[in-house]
Amino acid sequence: MSRTQQLHVLVVDAEETGGSRLAEFLVGEGHDARHIREPTRALDALKHGHCQLLLLDLGKPVDEGVQLLQRIRAADSDLCVVAMTERPTVESAVAAMKLGAFDYLTRPFEFEDLRAVVREAIRRKGLLVDLEQELNATVGARIRERRLERRLTLKQLANRTGLSVSLISQIELGRSAASMSTLHKLATALSVKMTYFFETV
Repeated sequence: MSRTQQLHVLVVDAEETGGSRLAEFLVGEGHDARHIREPTRALDALKHGHCQLLLLDLGKPVDEGVQLLQRIRAADSDLCVVAMTERPTVESAVAAMKLGAFDYLTRPFEFEDLRAVVREAIRRKGLLVDLEQELNATVGARIRERRLERRLTLKQLANRTGLSVSLISQIELGRSAASMSTLHKLATALSVKMTYFFETV
């Protein structure tokens, strides 16, 4: 069974209901998310906890949120920050983006919008949610690709390697991790070096 590495998200929002709903949605998406209401606690929470994504409501007035983002950036220049506000202005959007905000969301927004932003952050910032699953899927796809190039059925590959059809199928689908011994057998049967399976990783 693969071990899922959750995305650790901190939601900083003075509004109890809205912030809690965002955190609950992210937990439902399979992430580890928590909500804090006091913006002044954000820096301590970031220093003493593991956070990969920060959802920061810029608050009222927006300038205070931008100043908090400045302090956060001084403490962590790499953290992925998504700024949120009910009072969007060109000035605050420009300030947030200059401070390295990944995105600037105008509230209220749909959960689907947040889902899309999180997915894009994972892709562009390299925040892999399940590294093992990603690796298994990539290796499996390479094995299948090579098998089809060689015009081999699963049964034929199983006969060549001494592995079961079921195991090879599970590996190709990314549902099972292949051992080094199994990969060596597959590489030999498919006339490739073992490194071939990892070329796109």
